[in-house]
Amino acid sequence: MIIELKSDVNDAQANKLAKELLAIYMNRGDQKLIVTSSKMKGVESHYEGMIEAIHVFDSDIQLASRDFSKSTIPVKVGEVTVGGNSSNTLLIAGPCSVESEEQIEDTARFMKSIGITALRGGCFKPRTSPYSFQGLGEEGLKLMASMREKYNLSIVTEIRDATHADMVIDYTDVIQIGAKTMYDHGVLRKAGKSQKPVLLKRGFGTTLQEFVQAAEFILSGGNPNVMLCERGIRTFETKTRFTLDLCGVAYLKEYTNLPVILDPSHAMGHAYGVPDVTRACTAMGIDGLIIEVHPDPSVARSDAAQQLDFSTFGALYNSLKPIAEAVGRKIV
Repeated sequence: MIIELKSDVNDAQANKLAKELLAIYMNRGDQKLIVTSSKMKGVESHYEGMIEAIHVFDSDIQLASRDFSKSTIPVKVGEVTVGGNSSNTLLIAGPCSVESEEQIEDTARFMKSIGITALRGGCFKPRTSPYSFQGLGEEGLKLMASMREKYNLSIVTEIRDATHADMVIDYTDVIQIGAKTMYDHGVLRKAGKSQKPVLLKRGFGTTLQEFVQAAEFILSGGNPNVMLCERGIRTFETKTRFTLDLCGVAYLKEYTNLPVILDPSHAMGHAYGVPDVTRACTAMGIDGLIIEVHPDPSVARSDAAQQLDFSTFGALYNSLKPIAEAVGRKIV
């Protein structure tokens, strides 16, 4: 249940009420909210003088629910806004991992040349094997930050765990929380204390309910700038890396108020299929895409099989524009 308080209720009164209700108080400036469990369906009558409105929900998808906010929450990534009244489909692209200055600069220069505004690159890699490349750590973050300064790109990079969360949040423009980190409450709560945009990826064994409830941890921490990323779930299929849940995307668009981003690279797992899957994603009228691109995928130190080279990505980028236009959107 979400309680909207009247504007004349001060913070002390609101905090007292929240404590009595075992709830969270959020002061959003133009909106004072008390958020508690969806099991709660009302409040005692002596509180009514403080209350503007009460929103009752059938699950703990509350702040992210379209029943609370009918329009998609606007999130600003650099100079680009997704959600809100925009028709933008933001294209985020770059390598799986930052491997060297030459590699990330070649990529940043190429992205800038074709009009991409957001550069992805992993610095702390949550790998399945302890013997795989784990990322350059802070050195990689410094390289990403230098690409931002040199090419005026927004940078997107991932938190692996809470041990370096503050460092990543300091460096990055968009905080990426990956599928393997989605359940790390330490990371979710740190992201909730920031006001930077968060790209939250769905775990590959996670239901839609669990996915959006993870977003609720960030939202209830005070950060409204959350984007949901579908990147494929584990099914019985073995010929692709994961199965991209476009039915789930339709649900997220219909029932949540958060921008939806799709990751066809991790879903497909093989470069040959990424362009077609990306075009299908675009046709759904989503808010963004995140694609893995490398100067030479054959020598990539992580996820080599699914990364696109510059030529293939450039052709894909051009092919997306008319598809986006056909569904009333614009690739940015």
